[in-house]
Amino acid sequence: MSAPAHTRSPQQARAQARLPWWGIVLPVIAFAVLFMIVLHPAEAQAATGDPAVGDFLGRLKETLMSRIP
Repeated sequence: MSAPAHTRSPQQARAQARLPWWGIVLPVIAFAVLFMIVLHPAEAQAATGDPAVGDFLGRLKETLMSRIP
């Protein structure tokens, strides 16, 4: 007993290859933002955070590294 062959018309194949609108728009926006950062690196500012967080992470790293033989 043989199974019937599934054939698709060219219209059905084209319909399955369609992307949603955000599948194109989001990568384009991400590329544009990154491109603008590359063009104007002086305008990109580093985030200024609380120095206590950095101190805590440094001490945590020292503690973990001292426990490793």
